[in-house]
Amino acid sequence: MAVAAVPEGVVLSQLDHLANWVRANSLWPMPFATACCGIELMAVGASRHDIARFGAEVMRFSPRQCDLMIVAGRVVMKMLPVLQRIWLQMPEPKWCISMGACASSGGVFDTYAVVQGIDRFIPVDVYVPGCPPRPEQLIESILDLQEKIKKTGTLMGKEFAQRTEHEGPMHVQAPQTELTVAPGSYTTATRLQEK
Repeated sequence: MAVAAVPEGVVLSQLDHLANWVRANSLWPMPFATACCGIELMAVGASRHDIARFGAEVMRFSPRQCDLMIVAGRVVMKMLPVLQRIWLQMPEPKWCISMGACASSGGVFDTYAVVQGIDRFIPVDVYVPGCPPRPEQLIESILDLQEKIKKTGTLMGKEFAQRTEHEGPMHVQAPQTELTVAPGSYTTATRLQEK
């Protein structure tokens, strides 16, 4: 049985590969910039670095139109519900870049009020180190994310429903200790019972 020759100008591919190529080259970022890393994020969109060369220039401030969240800067506990709500409003497939030391690990802000890594609350695909990272580093992270998108994924995006945990480094959990209360002590629970 003879195989017909493919005409000139015709490319054969799998539909999943085509969908991943389109997704990788048309990222619409949702900027979530809270601190000094936001200035570097703005520089990426300016003429010198020009993120438009990589198909990611359409910055949208509506989460329903975005598929890439870039968290740049520290995230405080009061802002965390807003971050999670925006993440949940973004349609699948979606990706996240954690830009800078503060978003990735809390940075120099080792306090109770600052989130010690956003990957504890939303899945992160690419981490960008630095305080603050250079615009070239963010461009490199977008190129790395594009390669990741091209290699993984299906047309219907079934694999994204399985993303329940982050893919980054594991956090060390503090040992669980039980709170012991001396008999007869006056605690918050005792005050609530009195009301």
